Amino acid sequence: MTDVALDKTDPAGSLPSTEKESDDIIEEKIQENPPATDAEGEGAAGGVYRYIKGDLFTSEIFKVEIQNLPKYIGFNDLKKFLNKHGINPHKIKLFSRQMFAFVTFKNQEERDKAMKAVHGMQWKSKVLSVRLAKPKADPILKKRRQEEEAEGGQPGAKRAAGTQEGEEDEEEPLNIQIANAVTPLWNVPYEEQLKRKEKEVEGVLQKLTREIGNNNKAMLPWLFVQKEKYNKMCCPLEAIQPSPVQMEYRNKCEFVIGVGADGEDKTVGFRLGKYKGGSCAVVSPSETTHVSSEAKRVVQGFQQFIRTTPYAVYSPETYEGHWRQLTVRTSRIKQTMAIVFFNPQKLPEEEIGQLKQNLRQYFTEGEGKESAITSLYFVRMGQRTSAGTDDLPCEHVTGEEWIHEELLGLKFRISPHSFFQTNTPAAEVLYSTVGEWAQLDQDSTVLDVCCGTGTIGISLAKRVKKVIGIELCQEAVEDAKANAKANGLTNVEFHCGKAEDVFPTVLNAVMSPNVTAIVDPPRAGLHSKVILAIRRAEHLKRLIYVACNAKAAMNNFIDLCRAVSNRVRGTPFRPVRAMAVDLFPQTMHCETILLFERVEYSSETQTTET
Repeated sequence: MTDVALDKTDPAGSLPSTEKESDDIIEEKIQENPPATDAEGEGAAGGVYRYIKGDLFTSEIFKVEIQNLPKYIGFNDLKKFLNKHGINPHKIKLFSRQMFAFVTFKNQEERDKAMKAVHGMQWKSKVLSVRLAKPKADPILKKRRQEEEAEGGQPGAKRAAGTQEGEEDEEEPLNIQIANAVTPLWNVPYEEQLKRKEKEVEGVLQKLTREIGNNNKAMLPWLFVQKEKYNKMCCPLEAIQPSPVQMEYRNKCEFVIGVGADGEDKTVGFRLGKYKGGSCAVVSPSETTHVSSEAKRVVQGFQQFIRTTPYAVYSPETYEGHWRQLTVRTSRIKQTMAIVFFNPQKLPEEEIGQLKQNLRQYFTEGEGKESAITSLYFVRMGQRTSAGTDDLPCEHVTGEEWIHEELLGLKFRISPHSFFQTNTPAAEVLYSTVGEWAQLDQDSTVLDVCCGTGTIGISLAKRVKKVIGIELCQEAVEDAKANAKANGLTNVEFHCGKAEDVFPTVLNAVMSPNVTAIVDPPRAGLHSKVILAIRRAEHLKRLIYVACNAKAAMNNFIDLCRAVSNRVRGTPFRPVRAMAVDLFPQTMHCETILLFERVEYSSETQTTET
């Protein structure tokens, strides 16, 4: 499950601190803008297209607009259509209602090839047209220009509504602003927070009920009974489980490095807003409620160090500078890992080597020793074509290679890139519930999909015959194997790869009559191939879905329950139990557990829909 490309199931990690600037951030950090006039000038020094430079790759400079698309097509339809005709887009942004799409390419050759191939082509009775598209405008420069124009043309235009002439527009203190940005429920009583989250999940289940009815008419009689029982929901929603701790609960935080909102340079903390909102200001986490005191101590020590160096902070506006991000991982057994992200630009290797040596000395012998770091890593971030950091090699600088944690009486090691739930006490509540709902015995086989460091499968291993874990991150798989060994387990195995590639093969190889799947995917949910494989495997009768964003996983839920068709084979599932578990106090996010069971038809017949 992803803190933006980091914690795959942690929506609370999607904070202003974690925005990555690279090629893909053009998608994230710049808003769609109407074609610019020549006067704006893509290459003008002060223009809103200044982020486009010859020595920095961005696919925005190889962008086209495809018009007159057929109605009702989806992203995958367009991608398959283009691939079928030998076109390999870098990114696609589809506006299906307006029947057009922006498509970018990695180079001019690919772009020109696509324009030549697609323009005038017929697709579902529609004749497509293609034209060059302007890049998006940089939001900070765009906002700055608008403010300058407002100030020049209408004095006082920036004044807040309701402020009288001569009055100062008073802003809230920075600690309040950052609390509102990263922990928006910080001033809401915890019981009220839980009620809001439970209400949110209730709405998701009510929507799912409607969607099941729309996509599987055979379930309508059952749905009618369920809705009468459970307030228009398809299954009972059990009482939300609170987090055992509501303060300083995060064991992993990502801090951006930039210019402070108070004007202080080289500030480590959280962004007040996202780049696409026109803000890069950074505020210290010192007064935030969800960050641990151990992490705050590391931030303070690291900030002190970088302020003694000659290297500037990285600017997402100009793509210049070096210091980019600090990730801190902590554990309940008082181990702390720090991961420093640095853009080397064109610094010589010797200078980078000396910098790493200075970091090592500072945190082991110097003033930074008080930070109590037990593991230190250094990561080089360049101008890349991916917004994530999970694929970047981590250079071990000093200390142990891992930190360790205890959960449900078991021991786990954690690598820099490995996923581990960010609220350990609440994760124990979550995993205990999963274990209870799974109804396992010594003949059971558990498939742990998107298993991270193996926490769920390992916590259930002693109750079952076999556990098979699947995980994309190689580091996490190595951790999972080591964790199984450290806990004396021999009935556990782990496979590395994309779930959509590995899961069907693993599932088909399992001959056990008692198979339960537990899936804990990233925010976007499981790939449709995984859902289709689950549906086809008739011997798989029970599925527990752990969703960090139930709204985003809605398509998965619907596909599990929809009627049989040419695309979806196998008897459908239906939801029989649901619960919210609060892993992210002070925010609107929570984990949702849904138990799905295979429909048992007695006299009913399942019709095939094409």
